[in-house]
Amino acid sequence: MNAMPATALVTGSTRGLGLAIAERLCRDGVDVVANYRTHEEQARTAGARLRAIRPSARVVRADVTDEREVHRLIGETLSQSGGLDILVNNVGAFAYTPLLETGPEEWDRILRSNLTSAFLCCREAIPHMRTRGRGCIVNIASMSAGVLRATPNTLPYAIANAGVVLLTRTLARVVGPERIRVNAVCPGFIEGADFPADDPKTKIPLGRMAHPSEIADVISYLISENASYVTGAVIDVHGGALL
Repeated sequence: MNAMPATALVTGSTRGLGLAIAERLCRDGVDVVANYRTHEEQARTAGARLRAIRPSARVVRADVTDEREVHRLIGETLSQSGGLDILVNNVGAFAYTPLLETGPEEWDRILRSNLTSAFLCCREAIPHMRTRGRGCIVNIASMSAGVLRATPNTLPYAIANAGVVLLTRTLARVVGPERIRVNAVCPGFIEGADFPADDPKTKIPLGRMAHPSEIADVISYLISENASYVTGAVIDVHGGALL
């Protein structure tokens, strides 16, 4: 882990993959701010789990698809932790709907959840990273983000995640000279998630789905000094599902 103390904000991190990421960063010695939007009881339980690992962990509610809420979230993170060194954009809603049955509201919801949220959080966090002279951003996309192929039932989700990849690469180029690294991780099928299709293990050469901790391990590497020369990377973690 980085030699200097670090503070990380992880969006959508009181359950599933987000919680696994927050737990791993706590174990790495990072002061974690875990974000959630709804489900207060779930957030309290997650907060207790995180503080059992690292007492400095905090939980903050905010809707990261809303510009004012993002501003407040970053402000609370700074006031409580004194800085912001790491941002993990994990929020991202999924929808499985035939394209011609997809309404404008659902289209907008999926793009705002997956892409706009990452843009807003990056835009708000980067100025504070600049003042510290360092920073690391990891955007969570999906395994199909870099593959521009037809997705009749998940088009808004696919477009949003492809946008996350382009956002990642562009930001990496823009803020690299300021010692801010930006990378993306593209998970495949993860244990515990709901899937609309048949058993996805039949599509995976490794014959199983990923445990959330295996995705968190990759993020732990990306924020560490071991990845000090890694930026603009898009790392697939899907067990070979797209081979």
